[in-house]
Amino acid sequence: MKLDNLAPQPGAKKRKRRVGRGIAAGQGASCGFGMRGQKSRSGRPTRPGFEGGQMPLYRRVPKLKHFPLINRKFYTVVNVGALAGLAAGTEVTLESLMAVGIVTQNDGPLKILGDGELSVSLSVSAAAFTATAQQKIEAAGGSIALV
Repeated sequence: MKLDNLAPQPGAKKRKRRVGRGIAAGQGASCGFGMRGQKSRSGRPTRPGFEGGQMPLYRRVPKLKHFPLINRKFYTVVNVGALAGLAAGTEVTLESLMAVGIVTQNDGPLKILGDGELSVSLSVSAAAFTATAQQKIEAAGGSIALV
């Protein structure tokens, strides 16, 4: 292989299409853009999301309220005040709360919220705790476990 006999592969060099250079050139007159309209004008491409003057989707949607969260997590929530009636040293799980009657239906994993006061020491196993719930359980001498 020498520099003087290098050549591009057949079909690698394609001629540029010269538009607007007469009928014989193949793309004369309207240059392949059709007759009239916005798509045939110079400076043609409209910006992405442009809908011809109609309020575009990306501006309509945020104005509409109450869009549901996708993949929202549903929890069975219990406040620490509801746990105050349990005996000291009790193992608190979703199943034990349903057996006692504090929780009546299973809406998903157990989450402990921080409303109310707690004075008994409990061992609580739940999927999630709020920061105040965690502080109140540990201040009462209890322990938490994330499940």
